[in-house]
Amino acid sequence: MLDQGLNPDAEALFGRTDGVPAAWAVSRAPVGYPEAVAAMEARAAAIADGTAGELVWLLEHPPLYTAGVSARSDDLLEPNRFPVFESGRGGQFTYHGPGQRVAYVMLDLTKRRRDVRAFVSALEAWVIDALDAFNVRGEIREGRVGVWVERRAPGAPAREDKIAAIGVKLRRWVSFHGISLNVEPDLSHFSGIVPCGITAHGVTSLVDLGLPVTMDDADAALRSSFSRIFGPVEDARPPV
Repeated sequence: MLDQGLNPDAEALFGRTDGVPAAWAVSRAPVGYPEAVAAMEARAAAIADGTAGELVWLLEHPPLYTAGVSARSDDLLEPNRFPVFESGRGGQFTYHGPGQRVAYVMLDLTKRRRDVRAFVSALEAWVIDALDAFNVRGEIREGRVGVWVERRAPGAPAREDKIAAIGVKLRRWVSFHGISLNVEPDLSHFSGIVPCGITAHGVTSLVDLGLPVTMDDADAALRSSFSRIFGPVEDARPPV
C-alpha cells in the first residue's frame, strides 16, 4: 500500500541494480547503544570498502535518549532519567527502549539510487506499508519527519500521534541508523524529552491503538514490506 500521499519517488522499488539480497538479522536480547553504533560504523565502512554486504539489523535498546545533529538542549526535559547519547543521525531527541523495534539499515546507495530524498521517502513507504498489515493508516506530514497516525474519538477533535521515527546518516553513500517503530513501549518514557522537537502532537504505539501486536508480528510485517520496497533479504547473524 503505497498511496498515502508519498513522494512518487517512494513508489518505485528502491532495489539493488544487481538483485543481491540484503542480510536480515534480529537480536533477541537488548543491545546497548554504544555497542550498536560501533557495530554499525564498522559494517558501514566495510560495505563502502566492498568487504561486507548490506545489513538490516532489528533490535531493542534498554531505555535511553539519543540526540540527533539538530537536537536542542531545551528539549531534554529530564536529563537524569535515562542515559543520553549523542548521535550522528539526522533529527532531534528521540527515545529508544523495550517494546520498540529499532531497525538499523546499512544499505549501499551506489548499488541502488544515489538520491537521499528518494531514500528517505522509501523508508517512510516501508513503515507505512508494514503498518498496513495491521490495518493502520500511517501518513507523513510536511515539515514533520516520521510516520503519523490520525486518531478520532466520538465528540473529540482529531489528533495526530507519531508511531515511527526516522533518522539516518550517509557516509560514502552507505546508510546507517534507520527507523524505530513503537510496538509496545512504555509511552510515559517519552515525557522526558520533546520527541523530535514537536510539542503539538503525541506518540502512540500499535498496542496503544488497541492492536494485540507482538514484536514477532511487527518483524514479519517489516520484513515483508522491506522486500517489496528494497528487494530480497536473507537471514544472517546479528553483528554483536
